[in-house]
Formats: sequence, structure tokens, C-alpha cells
Amino acid sequence: MKPVIGVMPLWDDDKNSIWMLPGYLEGIKHAGGVPIILPMTTDKDDLSQIIGMCDGYLFTGGHDVSPEIYHEKPISQSVICCKERDEMESVILESAINSDKPVLGICRGIQFINAVLGGTLYQDIPTQHPSEIEHHQSPPYDVPVHKVTIVRDSPLYDCLKAEEISVNSYHHQAIKDLAPGLSVMAVSPDGLTEAICMPEHRFLWAVQWHPEFSYKTDSNSQKIFNVFVKAAI
Repeated sequence: MKPVIGVMPLWDDDKNSIWMLPGYLEGIKHAGGVPIILPMTTDKDDLSQIIGMCDGYLFTGGHDVSPEIYHEKPISQSVICCKERDEMESVILESAINSDKPVLGICRGIQFINAVLGGTLYQDIPTQHPSEIEHHQSPPYDVPVHKVTIVRDSPLYDCLKAEEISVNSYHHQAIKDLAPGLSVMAVSPDGLTEAICMPEHRFLWAVQWHPEFSYKTDSNSQKIFNVFVKAAI
């Protein structure tokens, strides 16, 4: 049986509807998993049933993480959140950690995981962490725009066998203070955390870049999906 991976839904405020980028699903499928797009719900009974169906979880990109989670107020109108999504994903992340099910976070995913576990975020990088590094690129999104340094003594290094890789980048928030229990696996040239893991968990990784856009053209991107899905078997 292939492992079933629950994929957090993206939300369109204008259409009042969930949607999905195919790269999240295709990256999982190429790695040997069966992706299912989860509904947007905070119903505890529904979430309990969903959790029982999944062998692992992909926390996708999208809306900003609510600053309320890390006890702050929004600094500007550039911070756009989805309360229902935050509530739903909090329940699923807690369950995944308690049951030791594999988790992969991408973009918002790395920020959300860090915030829920007790860390803080830069709400807006241009305002709070000005840098010449391109963190919010224009299309095409599969093109690398900056490098990251990988911590040698980390699972990401063991997976990619590289001390430095080039990545794509499309975000305006980032980890500020790292949550307890998490370890840094990669850093950008301007000092932002680009990848994390939870060493005590069977598999909990998150990256700030976007392997769902580059899995076809960049072998490192597909390797991240591969090691995640393998952990869910």
C-alpha cells in the first residue's frame, strides 16, 4: 500500500473556495505517495476521521500565519491571514507530533510549524529584516534566485550531500526566533532560517523555498519529497 499524504488546502478569499497547486501533488506522487487534498474544516469529528486516514501531512504555502499564534498583533495590512486554516492545521500538527507521523512544511508550512511550537516570525521581511537577497521572486518560480548553506550535521545534508544549494524563493515572512525542539538545517546568506527539523520526531522537516515548483527541474527538490514519503511508509 502506498502511504496516504494529507495535503493542506490553499484558500482563495475572493472565490471563497479551496484550490491547489499541482506541484504539491505531483511531487508526492513521483515519490510514491497518494496525495489527498484535505477539506477546509475545524469540525473536530471530521478532523479526527481525516487524521485516521493519513500516513503523513504536507503543510503547504499560502496565507500568512496569524501573529496571534506567537502573541503579536499585525504590523500592517500586508499581513493577510486565514483563521480557519490556522485552527485546522494546529489540530493536525498537534496530532501528527503526538502520533509521530511524518510532516513536511513548505513556505508558510515552515513558518506555521515554528509559530505553533513556540517560535516567532518576521511578519514582513522588507520592513523587519531588509536584505539584498531576493526572497520574493517573479515568475517563472522554478528558477533559483539565491543560495542556502546547509548545516553539515543535519538530516538535510545527509539527504542532499551538499553544503550549499541554489533555491527559488517566494515569501515575505520568515522565522525570527526558532521554536524549542527545532533545529536549523539551512540558512540564507542574509541569516534567515531556510530549513528546519525536529530531531526527536520520526520525520518533521520544513523548508522556506518551493520544491513544488522545481521538482521537475531540480533533483534536490524531488529528493525532499522522496525522503518525506519514504518516512510515511
